[in-house]
Amino acid sequence: MPPKVVALGGGHGLAATLSALRALTHEITAIVTVADNGGSSGLLRDEFKTLPPGDLRMALAALCSDDDWGRNWAQILQYRFTSSGPMNSHAVGNLLLTALWDRDGDAVAGIAQVGDLLKIIGRVLPMALDPLDIEGTFLRNGVAEVVRGQVEVALAKGELQALRLIPENPMATPEALRAIEDADWITIGPGSWFSSVMPHFLLKEQAAAISSSKAKKIIVLNLPENIKEGEFAGSSAQKHLELVLAHTPALKIDFAIADEAVVAQGTGLSDYVASLGGKLISTDVGQLPGGNQHDVAKMSRTFSHIFEGTLLK
Repeated sequence: MPPKVVALGGGHGLAATLSALRALTHEITAIVTVADNGGSSGLLRDEFKTLPPGDLRMALAALCSDDDWGRNWAQILQYRFTSSGPMNSHAVGNLLLTALWDRDGDAVAGIAQVGDLLKIIGRVLPMALDPLDIEGTFLRNGVAEVVRGQVEVALAKGELQALRLIPENPMATPEALRAIEDADWITIGPGSWFSSVMPHFLLKEQAAAISSSKAKKIIVLNLPENIKEGEFAGSSAQKHLELVLAHTPALKIDFAIADEAVVAQGTGLSDYVASLGGKLISTDVGQLPGGNQHDVAKMSRTFSHIFEGTLLK
């Protein structure tokens, strides 16, 4: 039986994980964050009061069928208009998803309809059925500053003091909670830590489901460039894990995948992962040395090694 895998994340990081997993199982459920407020997604979200479609679109494209039909429609979904008018930079897939939601008022059904068009492997679900905001409190030069919005939080400077979702206790997508309960494996990340990873643990109902799920948990840590220059800048892979655990203290991690360059940056990561009940997998998973993109083929081999090594025990 192929393993049932739930992949948590958003954006390019989740797309890379899904592309790596699809070679190993067709039992994939992608659960996608819904807090994006920038670009095409932000404009459509504001105008139509719907979910931001961009991260959902990317997940659908990553799971398209491996034939001319699926690949062609995935390319169309990802296509962005270039103009000097209001359509500039809008992605076709964002417009299609928004049109279905606007017509039918059913986010999950609309996503499934686009999935059927692409003949995707597995399914894609939103983390929540209403758009969310991220709010962060940062301490800078002794002054606390509160910023709201995924883009604004990503660009904020200073030491993070608190991170929360707005509204504070949104309802998780029921289908997502059932998938988490039924999963054999749950993958977390990589991606922008505030906008792609942390929302899954700030949503209390979903965080509780992840902690209590019988599934084994794999967290994929960011590459060195993403840790250095991206959200939560200046922090370490261990600090990223500590941020997750600060919001979900009961979470047990079975495996943490870290690029060799991340492990080489500091000591203690392996011991910290072990303190969470897990094992650190240090391996080459980057496209290029010093780059900021995970290599799909390398990720797929690493996931395969973990799945087979555990299933054979």
